[in-house]
Amino acid sequence: MNHHPRQREPRLSLLLYYLFKWSVVNPMLRGYFRGRIYGAENMPKAGPVLVVANHASDFDPPIVSSCVRRPVSYMAKQELFKVPVLAPAIRAYGAYPVKRGGSARGAIQAALQQLEKGWAVGVFLQGTRTRDGRIPEPKLGAAMIAAKAQVPLVPVSLWGTHRILPRGGKFPKPLPVTVRIGPSIAPPESTKDKAALRTLTEYCCDRIHAMHDLGR
Repeated sequence: MNHHPRQREPRLSLLLYYLFKWSVVNPMLRGYFRGRIYGAENMPKAGPVLVVANHASDFDPPIVSSCVRRPVSYMAKQELFKVPVLAPAIRAYGAYPVKRGGSARGAIQAALQQLEKGWAVGVFLQGTRTRDGRIPEPKLGAAMIAAKAQVPLVPVSLWGTHRILPRGGKFPKPLPVTVRIGPSIAPPESTKDKAALRTLTEYCCDRIHAMHDLGR
């Protein structure tokens, strides 16, 4: 991706983002979860960017989007895009479909298309939720996307979200959550150097873990 024809998300997506943020997510994060946010100024206000984070809760995507002050586009399972009312809503919020069990190449291509449209694209480095918010086995997908698109990566640490909805629980607990956003990281120069992709991925993890270790 050598050019970026769009520098911002579609206007409808921005409108829905701010509506949802100020009516639901921010009041819940600031009030119910007593949320603390550090480093929001590190997030570019416009232009395509990859947001890389740890992941421990279904609440993580809206929390990240709220804290970085702009919509973040995440992949969602393809089945959700067949639900009549839900499909247009999640598309407007920037979700893009990925086939469960499909190829990594398809997921990467979908993310690149969102970046072309000016979105910030979110990638959880572990790929799935972890029990404690750590990233024991990070995937190389984010580094690969960043290298292909030549966009910066912004590391985000979510602290405390693993406890707000215990396994089997039906209602989130009012436990404290802290989000830290680190300075952006330059992308790898090439997708062909696997060692460089691994080094960058581990560096992103180290940055996220260092912020996570700061705790509350």
